[in-house]
Amino acid sequence: MATPVGRPARRPSVSAFEPETPRLLRALSIEPSPRRVRAFFGGVPIADSRRVMLVFEPQRMPVYWFPRKDVHADLLQPAGHDAKASPAIDRWTLRVGDRVAERVAWSYPKPGPEQAALTDHIAFFWDKLDAWFEEDDEVFVHPRDPYHRVDVLRSSRNVRVEVEGQVVAETRRPCLLFETGLPVRYYIPKLDVRTELLEPSDKTARSPYKGVAVYWSLRLNGRLFEDLVWSFPQPIPECPKIEDLLCFENERTDIAVDGELQERPVTPWS
Repeated sequence: MATPVGRPARRPSVSAFEPETPRLLRALSIEPSPRRVRAFFGGVPIADSRRVMLVFEPQRMPVYWFPRKDVHADLLQPAGHDAKASPAIDRWTLRVGDRVAERVAWSYPKPGPEQAALTDHIAFFWDKLDAWFEEDDEVFVHPRDPYHRVDVLRSSRNVRVEVEGQVVAETRRPCLLFETGLPVRYYIPKLDVRTELLEPSDKTARSPYKGVAVYWSLRLNGRLFEDLVWSFPQPIPECPKIEDLLCFENERTDIAVDGELQERPVTPWS
């Protein structure tokens, strides 16, 4: 295999994240979180609480709800009332100096019985704020679900990756990443990848469970397979085993494990 590629130069990234699957629920679930949670906008801690509620809704990512006493309420302005929602919703706009985030937050003026725990609480759209922290660790995309697992296991299985019938990677020392609700991902040392076929991509991705990923496209026989490979150069401390390894998208490649061709997973990103 070729000499390993270097880390792609930092370029403006698209707003994207590696696919995550929300916990499958049949009904609303609300539980207190023991973590201190902070949200920042314009350098100001808009919310800072040790008493947040972690809210799960069917087919949605989890959301933090802050007690109003722990929110910089003087920076919020009413931005509308949705009486048709059940229960009705108040919307809020955030202003810090010259910066404005329209309809950045919502609350229930009269929560129903199922939402009673959210009385006098307020929630923020994650991507409309600048940064979020659980304790002193920055968190990306959405709150970490305490019921979501990521296990990385070193393996001696033979993993071969083919694109249009040509081998682009083969290893006997992969790391296998098992993540709740997602197909197995095979992380491969760069020395075992034909890195001369890879071209740095503009795309980056964020995962609350793994960190910030950088991407490569693969050029083969004059055809460019965009954003086919990703890597976590500096994964969060909980996932050190995948640091700087390369992962090919299962949905668009043929991966054989110990000589057995794996079915391409069918996901929303196939």
